[in-house]
Amino acid sequence: MRIALFATCMGDTMFPNAVKATALLLTRLGHEVVFPPGQTCCGQMHINTGYQPDALPLVANFADNFGDGSIDAVVAPSGSCVGSVRHQHEIVASRYGTAGLCGQVERVKAKTYELSELLVDVLGVTDVGAYYPHRVTYHPTCHSLRMLRVGDKPLRLLRAVRDIDLVELPEADVCCGFGGTFAIKNAETSTAMLADKIRNVAGTGAEFCCASDSSCLMHIGGGMTRLQMGTRTVHLAEILASVEKPVAVTA
Repeated sequence: MRIALFATCMGDTMFPNAVKATALLLTRLGHEVVFPPGQTCCGQMHINTGYQPDALPLVANFADNFGDGSIDAVVAPSGSCVGSVRHQHEIVASRYGTAGLCGQVERVKAKTYELSELLVDVLGVTDVGAYYPHRVTYHPTCHSLRMLRVGDKPLRLLRAVRDIDLVELPEADVCCGFGGTFAIKNAETSTAMLADKIRNVAGTGAEFCCASDSSCLMHIGGGMTRLQMGTRTVHLAEILASVEKPVAVTA
């Protein structure tokens, strides 16, 4: 397949390794990965904060960059951004755009996927040949669970990783408290929710907390760093792209 990679703002500015890992993984699986250079923010931040008209140029830009008919699928290492493309872009286009843009948005959203969806539902794989010899717990993000309904797809992919010690996270489906500007506007509530999440992560004894949204990993990772827990965060794509290093052979 010819797959276009949407990096997202968070991936571009703070978590480039998750974007690189997505490209490496899909290339290793035999697919052509392309990167439309004109891509920008999907507009989720504007829409969620109440600035829908201001998001229109971003929605149109996304449709232009990823609407190429030669692109079979669009993938992003972010459930929240894919959720915006699939559910919010249509709203913005229908309220403030043209009939032509609505048609473009409809075509693009139909082929846009979060990474685990693309792998399991479209490419039909759960074992991607990954190797990750660490104790890991998985936090399912709100947009992935509630907006995209990815279900257990990320866990099915993780269970197939060789030598991983995957431990269940208590109250896994409870929000970590980030929610974009929610964490700023409702800082005390957000901090309390984060404390509960971190307490549950600590209880697993995991070396790594994994998720498929860098924004949640930023929030959880920041809290764990302040507490000097020693537990690190890792994006799902980074685990799936990890392979066993070949042993050097000496003569």
